[in-house]
Amino acid sequence: MQDIAQRAGVSQSAVSFALNGRPGVSEVTRDRVRRVAEELGWRPSTAARALSGEGAATVGLVLARPADTLGVDSFFLQLVSGIQEVLAERHLGLLFQIGRDVHDECAVYRRWWAENRVDGVLVVDPCTDDPRPDLLDELGLPAVVIGGAPDERHPGLSTVWADDAGAMASVVDELYALGHRRIVHIAGLPDLAHTQRRIRTLRAEAERRGLTEVQSVPTDYSDAEGAAVTRRVLGGTTPPTALIYDNDVMAVAGVVTAAELGFAVPSDVSMVSWEDSALCRMVKPWLSALSRDSVEFGRTAARELMALLDGGPAGTVRVPVPALIVRGSTGATRESVVAPRAPR
Repeated sequence: MQDIAQRAGVSQSAVSFALNGRPGVSEVTRDRVRRVAEELGWRPSTAARALSGEGAATVGLVLARPADTLGVDSFFLQLVSGIQEVLAERHLGLLFQIGRDVHDECAVYRRWWAENRVDGVLVVDPCTDDPRPDLLDELGLPAVVIGGAPDERHPGLSTVWADDAGAMASVVDELYALGHRRIVHIAGLPDLAHTQRRIRTLRAEAERRGLTEVQSVPTDYSDAEGAAVTRRVLGGTTPPTALIYDNDVMAVAGVVTAAELGFAVPSDVSMVSWEDSALCRMVKPWLSALSRDSVEFGRTAARELMALLDGGPAGTVRVPVPALIVRGSTGATRESVVAPRAPR
């Protein structure tokens, strides 16, 4: 700061006011100080900012998922890419940690808050009986919940969410129109809020159409469980004619497993992946998939957190419903005449 003050011809206090966005200096002086700071390669000290109560210039993200399932999950890779783009514009860092479960995640939040490590957090995977919103309210830690439905009980938290119910309804509508009456949803972790929304919607859509051979089977999102459940349901006495997978990894494992069992896709069984990625175009036939802009999902969440950090009110943003891209893995059943689409 002394070097900047000497170069700009102002006092050190003026430099402090200018660089920290405080009143007390003219805009001309502020601009001159910032130009000199840029020329000298000055960057704010995160430790000093935290000690002075000015913030840590860091945002936190904890993923409470099995570590072995995250390395191949394209959704989180794209989500984090979008988050990082927005943080980079503000010269903010991302503090990332993997937790065993939500209780471990809560302990991380308490530690970060006590140590002034982060200015706010991005919360993923809302779940049933979720302890995190209450804790974040208690700590007063700015937060954006990604993937959760709006929650009136926690008006201080922002929410960015996708319409899982609408997406599931569109998949069932497509499969029903192709003649499918026996549908199995190979779902993700059962306690996650979005898993529950998908399961409830599938059940409701089946009841509306009078379908009795429709079910959801929770998994851990891994290729191993995706393959195991596929093998089990296709090995039954009346195997399903359509499978819906909650991510691309399980769907690819399902294609391979079906081939091993002698099932042709889509002649014997149609398959749909909830997430679209390059993996869906690396198998034969290419997988029909729900497509969404996961990078933009991350950008939106990060922008909402920036708004909170700037003192704005909490808000709720709904991203576009994922669109079903029909490819070679879905087709009409051999045993049914293609039915007209049911009225919505």
